[in-house]
Amino acid sequence: MALRLAAAEYGAGSTVAIVHGLFGWGRNWTTIAQRLAARHRVVTLDLRNHGNSPWADGMGYAEMAEDVRETLGGEPAALIGHSMGGKAAMVAALTGDWVERLVVVDIAPVPYPAPAAELAAMQGLDLAAVTRRAEADRVMAATIPDPSERAFLLQNLVFEDGRARWRLNLAGIERGMPEILGFPEFPPGVVFVGPTLFIAGAESGYLRQEHQPGIRRLFPAAEFAAIADASHWIHAEQPEAFLRVVERFLAE
Repeated sequence: MALRLAAAEYGAGSTVAIVHGLFGWGRNWTTIAQRLAARHRVVTLDLRNHGNSPWADGMGYAEMAEDVRETLGGEPAALIGHSMGGKAAMVAALTGDWVERLVVVDIAPVPYPAPAAELAAMQGLDLAAVTRRAEADRVMAATIPDPSERAFLLQNLVFEDGRARWRLNLAGIERGMPEILGFPEFPPGVVFVGPTLFIAGAESGYLRQEHQPGIRRLFPAAEFAAIADASHWIHAEQPEAFLRVVERFLAE
């Protein structure tokens, strides 16, 4: 059953929906959404088991794509998807007739290795022993040495009445990890012919040149762009360059 996702809206005009990546939520994209809202109605979504959206057992991309369609009401929309959200956006475009344009950010329709350290660090945190985010940060530093990565993960740590909990459904995400890491097989001839843009971080290894033939089999109109001095978190590391590329594509 499709879920109604938590969402925030900005601006007015043609709909652009933004779909975040693994362990993220829609608020990661607020700055980008507010800028795009000058010309569009922008909707940032929290995928299932993330942010303020409902929890569920399944984490398949067909299910996530249907959640997005349900939340947007099946109305025509452009989709911007990052990482896991990019895979969900690709599946939405390949399985529905409501996606008008597609922007896929630093991901390809291929399998990827598991983010074992991140999941283990969050699952291993003794929630009963921490009362402040700074305490959790110190504990997780042993497993996640990058402060910016810890800060990204710890945005999901919530304190209520002095007790800590994860905003994420970590158990559900762990069960769904094989599907999250992979990508569904589609029969020959299943394609999305609409305008499609794949954006890579020039310093990231997620979206590579060798992925392009497989991408074009599913998305024959695909264009490719790379953002200099950016890794996987392009929208956060190089927002102006990212916006220039996306705004130009949406205006075509």
